[in-house]
Amino acid sequence: MLTCDTCETWTQFLQFVKSRCSATAFGNWLAPINVLESTSEGIKLEIPNIFVKEYLLSNYKQDLCAFLPVNADGEPAIEFIVTQSKKTVIHTAPAPIETVELTTSSYEVKLNQNYRFDNFIEGPTNQFVKSAAFGVAARPGQSYNPLFIHGGVGLGKTHLLHSIGHYVRENFKKLRVQCITTEAFINDLVDSLRNKSIDRMKKYYRSDIDVLLVDDIQFLQNRLNFEEEFCNMFEALINQGKQIVITSDKPPSQLKLSERMIARMEWGLVAHVGVPELETRVAIIQHKAQQKGLIIPNNVAFFIAEHIYNNVRQLEGAVNRLSAHCRLLNTQITEELVEKTLREMLQQTPRQRISVEQILKSVAAVFQVRVSDLRGSVRTKEVALPRQVAMYLAGKLINESLQMLGDSFNRTHSTILHAIKNIEKKMAEGDEILKKQIHMVERNIGN
Repeated sequence: MLTCDTCETWTQFLQFVKSRCSATAFGNWLAPINVLESTSEGIKLEIPNIFVKEYLLSNYKQDLCAFLPVNADGEPAIEFIVTQSKKTVIHTAPAPIETVELTTSSYEVKLNQNYRFDNFIEGPTNQFVKSAAFGVAARPGQSYNPLFIHGGVGLGKTHLLHSIGHYVRENFKKLRVQCITTEAFINDLVDSLRNKSIDRMKKYYRSDIDVLLVDDIQFLQNRLNFEEEFCNMFEALINQGKQIVITSDKPPSQLKLSERMIARMEWGLVAHVGVPELETRVAIIQHKAQQKGLIIPNNVAFFIAEHIYNNVRQLEGAVNRLSAHCRLLNTQITEELVEKTLREMLQQTPRQRISVEQILKSVAAVFQVRVSDLRGSVRTKEVALPRQVAMYLAGKLINESLQMLGDSFNRTHSTILHAIKNIEKKMAEGDEILKKQIHMVERNIGN
């Protein structure tokens, strides 16, 4: 039940924030929030995805405590409800419709029909980036613009990029979508200069596109002239409210690009695709096998997932090889067959099994704090940062779900995620002291 006082308090909070942030940030993050229920003890908010929750608590936690009720732990007494309708849209998307792309570019990348939101396997390490990608697809140019997706090879960046393209084409038929690799953009620019058609190319890229999807922006490094043209195109599209999505193997701050270019790419949302944890890798294996009509026993799927963990592409390659072997020899899949068939793909030396306790002891030693404080509720700066470092390293070094890691720290999974994002941000911003401290912790783990 809503109370007038609480409704007014939430409205006052929004007015307070609106005067302190950009119109774009307010429209993207705060305007979509709806109040579902409110009492003198707390408030229930409806949000489009859990990224909004993380943004709200990361940026306005103290202000929320000032305006709204707080719980016994001094946290804002807010219950977040993620809108369900968006999830169902993903699974009920209409069948693909062939469209003719209005393009003058000869280097356009044809969207992969297998790369869709429906078959993107979601797990703790990619849940948020998928939510962000779908948010962009559902509201092109209105949220997370630009969206910058970064992560290692074969983790799903291109899958998400093409998923956005498919969804926009099928649900916003009047919008013109261009999907291109950075190398293709460079080739397009070279050809236009050679053919003296540069003006036509500039017009196309700066005016005739509504959604621009660019893969592998890292190939723009050390190419100053091409970077300048890309940056001009980028600014022109953004100023017109056109949607841009970029992928890279590194975050913007780690790319060897101009400060101007890096600043432009950090305008919107920078999202990381992590290495999938064990359960997600098993789900990916079973999904790929199902697509090929292949039956892989769970124990075998876990065996493969435990020995192939670098990226999704390797998992798909393993399933393809097993599928071919079984069809040719008409044999069943066992661990022995996997060891024989995938011998060179399997990680021969098992990774050291690291525990949360080992990480806590190493962090405590490097930062000169007590393990009990890291597990406890002390919130001083001297303890808060080392605690977040421990959570960051647990997420990086231990193949467990965020929920299980949260239990190990006596915290929620969202707290673990916030810590990981905060440490990643500090490192991306060039905190050299923190980088050295984390390196020391990693080196001392297990000693």
